[in-house]
Amino acid sequence: MAIRSLASRRTLTGLKETSSRLLGLRSIQTFTLPDLPYDYSALEPAISGEIMQIHHQKHHQAYVTNYNNALEQLDQAVNKGDASAVVKLQSAIKFNGGGHVNHSIFWKNLAPVKEGGGEPPKGSLGGAIDTHFGSLEGLVKKMSAEGAALQGSGWVWLGLDKELKKLVVDTTANQDPLVTKGGSLVPLVGIDVWEHAYYLQYKNVRPEYLKNVWKVINWKYASEVYEKECK
Repeated sequence: MAIRSLASRRTLTGLKETSSRLLGLRSIQTFTLPDLPYDYSALEPAISGEIMQIHHQKHHQAYVTNYNNALEQLDQAVNKGDASAVVKLQSAIKFNGGGHVNHSIFWKNLAPVKEGGGEPPKGSLGGAIDTHFGSLEGLVKKMSAEGAALQGSGWVWLGLDKELKKLVVDTTANQDPLVTKGGSLVPLVGIDVWEHAYYLQYKNVRPEYLKNVWKVINWKYASEVYEKECK
């Protein structure tokens, strides 16, 4: 009995040591900059190629880089039991993680005219837009007005409230994702109204940018998300 007990303790100790080594070797999940499904110049004249290249290669890449750095620092802080550092890192994770999430959606929300950009939504999403906003023109007018009126930097969204089963228009500040406005909200179309999204071409005239961006909105992608989430 004493021999079996000693063996059991040794086995348990060995398992703990093995688990510790495995945990020490675990890798941290990292994120990468997604490729665009079109050339930088493909959205012209609505959005210039220069803007798209800088927006994607510089701004979005910076969010990805900073997000990964913050996650690595968070992992180290958790392992050290540094609660203060964990709390301090939350704002960086929210901002940069949100920037990565939002921009990854934004690129899919755009499409060259020759590939269907700007074509009105059909099917169930088109019907839902008519029901909730009267027409596509009514939705565009509402989103453009709210995007133009947003103080500072942020986003204007068309979302689906899965709980209430209705479409909503809302704005978020800085890089806050739409989900921060409600856990049941799913983004269908998000338009970036940070100055880096339009200033080189439209200067400080945000309404003009919001007028032209609809010419390259990818309603096919929005419809696919809507139908998937409504099942």
